[in-house]
Amino acid sequence: MKIATYNINGMNARLTALLEYLEEKQPDIVALQELKTPHEKFPEMAINAAGYQCIWHGQKSWNGVAILAKGEKPVELQRGLPGDETDEQSRYIEAMVHGLHICGLYLPNGNPAPGPKFDYKLAWFERLIKRAESLLKEDSKVVILGDFNVMPTDIDVYKPERWLDDALFRPESRECFHRLMAQGWTDSIRTLYPNEKIYTFWDYFRNAFGRDAGIRIDHLLLSPALAPKLKAGGVDRDIRAKEKPSDHAPTWIELDL
Repeated sequence: MKIATYNINGMNARLTALLEYLEEKQPDIVALQELKTPHEKFPEMAINAAGYQCIWHGQKSWNGVAILAKGEKPVELQRGLPGDETDEQSRYIEAMVHGLHICGLYLPNGNPAPGPKFDYKLAWFERLIKRAESLLKEDSKVVILGDFNVMPTDIDVYKPERWLDDALFRPESRECFHRLMAQGWTDSIRTLYPNEKIYTFWDYFRNAFGRDAGIRIDHLLLSPALAPKLKAGGVDRDIRAKEKPSDHAPTWIELDL
């Protein structure tokens, strides 16, 4: 079972690239982030024609998440992260897919920090920690994946000294991530590559991709029952290297189910 997370950075701008990715890499499940399109304008028919069925939570101009599955319609379980009924941002969706409980997320960026956006990020993180704890009690086969907008450790960022005041790397953000992991989740990519420099995002500016000046912010977390099933994983840098790409590369794992 191949599972991927991919911040597409604009569905309208990157639909062709997404369809090419699906055809080339053939993931079984894909969580998408940053659709940046209203719910009613999501290109369901084009994705269906590529052999995938989908559910999504769109929002005009910003945010937006989706779950795609090859050969099976995801069964939606939750739309929006519980804990704040006033939160209207489209950042979270859950579904049952191929026997797995899939939770796709786009965690807030939080910049500038400190400030209201950073406060929102930390509050959102607290809600995620609470939801993740309940998920471990409800279901044994859970994958939480997406753009977490946090680099957990120094090895996850090019020149960490330049990111000390950034919301993605501030100690409060990392502390939230580590508390989440302490529940028993497995950071699949770091488990496979414990000491290697591995990035999932490169800025468009200053030739960041060419210099490999990246950060690792796209994560796939496995519940304890799934962790032993982890067999492979990686980052599709070749997709990031194509013309007019997203600034993220698809990040994937394979589970032996």
